[in-house]
Amino acid sequence: MDLPRTPSFRLDGRRALVSGAGRGIGLAAAAALADQGAHVTLLARTADAVEAAAAAIRAKGGAAGVLVLDVMDLGATEAAIAGAEPFDILVNNAGTNRPKPFIDVTLDDFDVVMGLNVRAAFFMAQQVVKRLLAAKRPGSIINVSSQMGHVGAPNRTIYCASKWAIEGLTKAMAVELAPHGIRVNTLCPTFIETPLTKPFLAAPGFREQVEAKIKLGRVGQVEDLMGAVLLLASDAGALMTGSALLVDGGWTAD
Repeated sequence: MDLPRTPSFRLDGRRALVSGAGRGIGLAAAAALADQGAHVTLLARTADAVEAAAAAIRAKGGAAGVLVLDVMDLGATEAAIAGAEPFDILVNNAGTNRPKPFIDVTLDDFDVVMGLNVRAAFFMAQQVVKRLLAAKRPGSIINVSSQMGHVGAPNRTIYCASKWAIEGLTKAMAVELAPHGIRVNTLCPTFIETPLTKPFLAAPGFREQVEAKIKLGRVGQVEDLMGAVLLLASDAGALMTGSALLVDGGWTAD
C-alpha cells in the first residue's frame, strides 16, 4: 500500500518578509520561518532590535537580513520592496492598539490605528504581490489579524474595526489572487504575552478577565503561534486561502 506523504513544512529556497519583526509575534514568526530554511528579512523601524534578532537567527544557522523601515511611509515601503528580490512569503504583522472607551476615541487614535493596521498593511501586501505577479511566482501572504476580527469587545472599537477590515481584505485578495497561485490567509491570535500587550495585562484584574474568556485558561505565548505561521507559509497549507486561522484558546467558540 502506498501511504499518502505528509506535505513538508520546510521552506528551503524561499524568501520571507516579516514586518514588526523586532519583537513579539513578528520575531517569533521570523524565527520559525528561518528554522524551516527560509531566508528571512526582518523589517522594523528600530535598527537595534531587528539587527540583534537577525544576528541571533544567523547564530543558529539561519539566513536573515534586515530592513529598517517605517511601513507608514508608503513611498519608502514601495521603493524598498521594488529594490529587493521578490518575497515568496509575507507575514504582514506590524500593528498597534489604543484601547479606550468608544466615546473617548480621538481622531488621532483612529488615524494611527487604522493607518498602521489597515492602510499600511494593505499597501505592504500590494507591493509584495506586485513583485510576485511580475515574476510569475506563487506565494503566501499571512495578514496578522486577531480574534477581535471575529468578535467585539469593550474599549476596542478602532482595533476591532481594523481587524474586521483585514479579514475582509484577506478574503477579497484570496479570491483575486488564487488564479496566480498566491494564497492569502489571516492568523488570528488571542491575547499573546508581548511587549505590546504587557501593560494591558498588568492592569488590575485585566489578566483575570482575559483568562476567563480563554477556554484553555491561559494567555498565549508567541511560541503558540509559530506552528500556525509555518502551516500557512508552507506546502502543508497548500489548499488554504481566504481562511482565518484562529489561535485563540477557544475565545470565539461561544
